[in-house]
Amino acid sequence: MEGSTKQFRKRNAILACLQQTHAHPSAEMVHEMLQKTHPDISLATVYRNLAWFKSQGMIQSLGTVNGIERFDANTAPHVHFVCTGCSAVIDLPQIAVPHSLEADTEKYAGCRVQGCQLTFTGLCGSCANS
Repeated sequence: MEGSTKQFRKRNAILACLQQTHAHPSAEMVHEMLQKTHPDISLATVYRNLAWFKSQGMIQSLGTVNGIERFDANTAPHVHFVCTGCSAVIDLPQIAVPHSLEADTEKYAGCRVQGCQLTFTGLCGSCANS
């Protein structure tokens, strides 16, 4: 019983970590953030649970930024900006997701869209002013 309690404690900590940050962390970043409060958590545990959360629709993968997969606990449709300079991932809730793209895709491709991610890339304000 203790093993499963420990497993759920770690799983809950991983999810809470994602929900409490807007940094769109990688598995390694999550692991590093949790080391202070859960020194016994392994990187493999973080990876395994992120994959499970993703399969359950509880988090989303933003794809890779400089070869490293990044995650977001906000699964509602929203726009992202990825800085090619510092690898920051920024939410842009002020920009509406153009749902007409989904409808047009279904109409012209004859398919059923199940999701859409809109991501802009470029230099963030800090990198652009450096």
